[in-house]
Amino acid sequence: VQLQASGGGLVQAGGSLRLSCAVSGFTFKDSAIGWFRQAPGKEREGIACVSSSDESTKYADSMKGRFTISSDNAKTTMYLQMNSLKPEDTAIYYCAFKYGSGCFLAQGFFDHWGQGTQVTVSS
Repeated sequence: VQLQASGGGLVQAGGSLRLSCAVSGFTFKDSAIGWFRQAPGKEREGIACVSSSDESTKYADSMKGRFTISSDNAKTTMYLQMNSLKPEDTAIYYCAFKYGSGCFLAQGFFDHWGQGTQVTVSS
């Protein structure tokens, strides 16, 4: 299982970015993919996840309305669309994967992690 996150960069407050997570080595059937982020000096926090087993999607309450998780039709790339970005969104963003049903926005739920991509939002 390999995950490669990309799309990070420097953006002004109020701007948008779309992160990508290229996935390989597994099928999306009966699995879950999630996005997390970790700001300097803070714990890693869950943003959103999607489960293929029950086609459910979950968002952290603080991310609802600004962040959207999606995938391409082939389920080989997952996306995180981020709008109305704020300086406090500055963090390293990670995608993660787990075989199994359901999805939960908890680090311990996911087994495999990508290397992360840096997002910096300037004020």
